[in-house]
Amino acid sequence: MSKLTFKGRVAIVTGAGGSTGLGRAHARLLAERGAKIVVNDIGVSRDGISGASADAEAVVAEIIASGGEAIADLNSVADEDGAKSIVKAALDAWGRVDILINNATIGARAGFDEITSADIERIIGVNLMGSIWMCRAVWPHMLEARFGRIVNTTSGGMMGMPLVTAYGAAKFGMFGLTRGLATEGAEHNIKVNAVSPGAATNSVGRFLSFSDPEMLDRYRNDLPAELVSPVFGYLAHETCAVSGTLLHAAGGSVSARLIGATKGIRDPQLTIEDVRDNLSAIFDDTGLSIITDPKCPYDAANDTVANTMVAVPYRGE
Repeated sequence: MSKLTFKGRVAIVTGAGGSTGLGRAHARLLAERGAKIVVNDIGVSRDGISGASADAEAVVAEIIASGGEAIADLNSVADEDGAKSIVKAALDAWGRVDILINNATIGARAGFDEITSADIERIIGVNLMGSIWMCRAVWPHMLEARFGRIVNTTSGGMMGMPLVTAYGAAKFGMFGLTRGLATEGAEHNIKVNAVSPGAATNSVGRFLSFSDPEMLDRYRNDLPAELVSPVFGYLAHETCAVSGTLLHAAGGSVSARLIGATKGIRDPQLTIEDVRDNLSAIFDDTGLSIITDPKCPYDAANDTVANTMVAVPYRGE
């Protein structure tokens, strides 16, 4: 099989300045395979507040030293104008943008009653709104080119995890963004996917600690960011065969995270008590239907109401 390359392609990787981060690994891999890279990072730690060693210009220097081509961008994805400026940097440098990897993230580990409102706003602002603004900024250019690849970075926390409720909500929102854009981009050769990564990054020490030093060493050795990047690379490639999917990648393992629908129950005279008394049938996964096609995100084929709905013309302010 031939080696997949990105010659002639331009990629934006947000949050790519971390010295051990996923974004840096993604940027370096795509550059190694021939892509021109916009390395975006504002240079703060994953909590979005304190200073960190995240340095977009240092990653650019690494790429150039390895024979690649890259430029640095220091704008914030959490601001709509900032997102537009990131895309403009790619257009000004190379006249196109083919690939967007939404990797920029901040987080906080705290109980829902403990976390501050300001931290919730920052988490939603960078993770969810940052991805929305970046997708909005690249979308018209991808539509015009009739080509685009977007890869959003979600998290296992989106499925429910203690102390990261707001973060998980933002990440699940990113998957909803992925599914919606996959439907809108299907006829334009724009494919949008998501990856839930597991890797030893600079979150260790700020959000997580290990009581066993040996386990910390195993964590760092077994889960390098570089073993996640090939999944992002494939989903960013022109030959990518899927859209609207969520993959999980960690330590060289890759699996799919799927949405399923049970047969459930149906009663035209449904009551509260019917729901109470039929929970086992509602959750019975016998014959579970896996929903994978982003052009049909629910069982529309059997939904006569949905099939007759017509959108009312949009009236924006």
